[in-house]
Amino acid sequence: MDTTEQAKPRLRPYMFKTSMTLTGGHSGVLSSEGKPSILISHPREFKGEPGLWSPEEMFVASVEACQMSTFLLFAAKKAIQILEYRSHSNGVLESVDGDYRFTRIVIFPTITVAKAAIEEDVHALLREAEKHCLVANSIASIVEVNPTIILR
Repeated sequence: MDTTEQAKPRLRPYMFKTSMTLTGGHSGVLSSEGKPSILISHPREFKGEPGLWSPEEMFVASVEACQMSTFLLFAAKKAIQILEYRSHSNGVLESVDGDYRFTRIVIFPTITVAKAAIEEDVHALLREAEKHCLVANSIASIVEVNPTIILR
């Protein structure tokens, strides 16, 4: 074994558990121990119940949330003070070879940082977060991040 393989710390695996219970029609309750349950349904576009989360929305939200949490982790390591972080995302669901797939997720974060921060450093942290976001790295869709940085 060469020394570069020996120097890498071995990362341990983690398991995340959820459970699903049908409540009738196209709806169900998604649960995970110790957390509030979430009512879900098909999206309205596929005859789901309006007002309930769909797996498609949760998929896009998972990428968006992972991008934010990964960015905040890297910002903390570089001691860049994040005053505010807000974002919205668009997930594009298209027919590919006769099946629907998410082909692109575009995240639009608006990030307010202390004026002492250098805007290029914030962009660099966003690129690092985009590169290391485990949810985005686990899917086949293209994920883009189009930020607005505010120095205050």
